Amino acid sequence: MAIAINGKFTSQRITGVQRVAFELTRAMQMRGTPGKELEVFVPQDAVAPGTLLKRQRRFPWFRGNLWEQITLPIASRRTTLVNLCNTNPLFKRRQIVMVHDMAVFDVPEAFSKKFLLWYKLRFSILPRLEPLILTISTFSQERICHHMKIDKSRVVVLPPGADHLDRIASDPAVIDRLRLTKDSYCVIVGSLDPRKNLQRALEAIKQLGHLPNLKFVIAGGKNSRVFKAASSAALDAAAEDQRIIWAGFVSDGELKALYESAACLIFPSLYEGFGLPPLEAMYCGCPVIASTHASIPEACGQAVMYCDATSADDIAQKVSLMMSDSQLRQHYREIGLLHAREFRWDRAARDLLAILQDEANRRPFNLSPRTSAG
Repeated sequence: MAIAINGKFTSQRITGVQRVAFELTRAMQMRGTPGKELEVFVPQDAVAPGTLLKRQRRFPWFRGNLWEQITLPIASRRTTLVNLCNTNPLFKRRQIVMVHDMAVFDVPEAFSKKFLLWYKLRFSILPRLEPLILTISTFSQERICHHMKIDKSRVVVLPPGADHLDRIASDPAVIDRLRLTKDSYCVIVGSLDPRKNLQRALEAIKQLGHLPNLKFVIAGGKNSRVFKAASSAALDAAAEDQRIIWAGFVSDGELKALYESAACLIFPSLYEGFGLPPLEAMYCGCPVIASTHASIPEACGQAVMYCDATSADDIAQKVSLMMSDSQLRQHYREIGLLHAREFRWDRAARDLLAILQDEANRRPFNLSPRTSAG
């Protein structure tokens, strides 16, 4: 049976969802026989790093959603299509679809109305297509089954990896550009999506005046077409604080360098399908202070210091505790490294290829849901 990957993600900027699609596709192709790797169907506006994938077939008609909804179903009419980025052609049978989370149902207030309507339509149609659904955590598996009213056996958990960082060259120039020194700053990673809880992190920073030399680097962008913005009042107040550095969107190499020299990552997110930034930070030897919400404890295990992300007081207390004890930071560096290195893309690719083989043989999908990368 012919199988192809939906390569719409190759035309998009690499964020969490696109990272999973790219790394899974790359790892599956690395396991394939040269010249017979899984094909990737890509649009005409594909860009790096997506263009680095092997065995691409380019289909030039339309772009974006129109490409996915019109061109892709025609191109893949004789194949089983693997979709790794939440979306898929609405009217095609023989699909496997990875759904990362159910945020449009669980936290609808975080999204624009247009985005919300489109994704709710997609998810209302998806169960009727009877695909196998993949997801990235048992938390998301439970939410998918709840909202889509489908049996748990039709949703397989494939935790992501973190070892893509081995291929990324650290770019320490960002440290000089932002005038930082090792262990003198904390990193906060995330967009202005209100689920990332940036407003409360900024409120916590106000309480850390007793650490006047500690800086806070905020890395991430904003997509107003998708997300509603965080409180403008909180952002305006933070703009006046000289300890806060707005780095904006940073490259993979810059982010790796920031992790490697940071005193810690602060990750106060209220909703994640998995939570890749804490895992990436741990992989780079960066201690992590993380929220206890949603899938984050599942992703982080016992390798991070947890905070009550709904309390600015508790976030501030945990940052103060982490910064007051160098031995404590070293402890979290060590256990974080051990934990993060258990999550590998090759393992996820192996399991996904087994799923595709089961589909080809028309057998029941026999992978048990997994809660770790082991």
